[in-house]
Amino acid sequence: MSPRRRRATVLAAATVLCGTAAPVASATPSLASATAPAATVAATPSKPSKLPDGLYGTADPKYDGVWRQSMALLALDGTGAVPAKKAVDWLAEQQCADGSFTAYRADTGKKCDPDSTPSDTNATALAVQALAAVGGRSDVVREAVEWLTSVQNKDGGWGSAPHAASDANSTSLVIGALHAVGKDPAKSTAQGGDSPYDALLSFQLTCGSKGIDEAPGQQGAFAYQPDKKGRLAPNDDATAAASLAALGEGALPEPLAKNGKDGKAGKDGKDKPVEPLKCASGGEEKSGNGVPGGRKAAAGAGAAYLADTLKKNGGHFNSVTTGAAKEQPDFANTADAVVALAAGGHRKPAEFSLNWLAKNLDKWDKSKNDPAAISSLMLASRAAGGDPTELGGTDLLSRLNHTGPKPAKMPADDAGSSSSEKKDDGATIPVWAFILVGLAVGAGFGILLSGRRKRQQL
Repeated sequence: MSPRRRRATVLAAATVLCGTAAPVASATPSLASATAPAATVAATPSKPSKLPDGLYGTADPKYDGVWRQSMALLALDGTGAVPAKKAVDWLAEQQCADGSFTAYRADTGKKCDPDSTPSDTNATALAVQALAAVGGRSDVVREAVEWLTSVQNKDGGWGSAPHAASDANSTSLVIGALHAVGKDPAKSTAQGGDSPYDALLSFQLTCGSKGIDEAPGQQGAFAYQPDKKGRLAPNDDATAAASLAALGEGALPEPLAKNGKDGKAGKDGKDKPVEPLKCASGGEEKSGNGVPGGRKAAAGAGAAYLADTLKKNGGHFNSVTTGAAKEQPDFANTADAVVALAAGGHRKPAEFSLNWLAKNLDKWDKSKNDPAAISSLMLASRAAGGDPTELGGTDLLSRLNHTGPKPAKMPADDAGSSSSEKKDDGATIPVWAFILVGLAVGAGFGILLSGRRKRQQL
């Protein structure tokens, strides 16, 4: 029996036998448990009627509907909240018949059109991570992973579209998706035998890489793609994504332990210093075969580049946006870098940049009502060992909830609950529901037996 039917059967049995059991999934707690001041929750315009009720965000979803929905579900899961069933359903129903996801399907009743709504590797990979996290959509997840595997390039990587040239970001996202479903990326090899890690590490600037002469001191960084001459150029976005993926992690890595009174840090109680990739003056590694030590050493070299670049900028990345006269702080990639640094155990640089994000949060207009932006901050806070629901006193969870469906269950509702509870269809079935059904069934049998005994006594 599928998880969805099993859950429906349990709830139906409880309702029939007891007459008092309410469907757990439909219960939507109020936001009274939110503790942030009202001023920290940005007012958002009402959602246009043409947008589906289960979607997060009010902006046109044409280019990012699946992406922002996936980010929202991941962020909610990271807090311990259970997303509303309609939010999970919306994402699952975006899947095309071949298993892929597009950026957005306005009409899911129509077949996916490869011309107007082409399959998107990035959207598919992030949707897999989100749906695997919330649970209850195993068929959707399996078909999406099968599609991703079917479009893997011969070099072991992926591009943003099926069979497009591999790039660091797309390959990183798929590695995260494979990890989310329990598959070893190293064993997901292409026909030529190359793995996703082989492709990923080919984008890293090592001491012998083409392009390293034009990027002195930036070894360890990852490029998005090589240029037409095979040269690599450092890319902050790609480095944050690839440094995380080289560890075999996705959007929800194990958080750093909370910093105790003794000042200890890191997953094992200690901060792990970053180790920059050192190149000898004579130019070692001219073959460009990668960082000695494999993918984890490569992740460490990438983290060192991230930490150094962030420190030089005061805790953040910079980027030049269209129409801007000068560089502007890049909040989104800074948040991604925090996740990557934290995943590698590098608490000090992760906290340094997370603190910058907290202090400058209100300067990022998207942090007020953009679900993907808000979610990225929540994921960063979680990864660094902080409270994933807030940052710098701002209630991020409330902000996210104001952009879409209220969660079926808030983190505070988990107090005293059993860790053995399982997620299903975007809403959890509490253990008490099963106990209630069991008691009801037992009571039913008890009544029957009692009646039979009475008849026998007459």
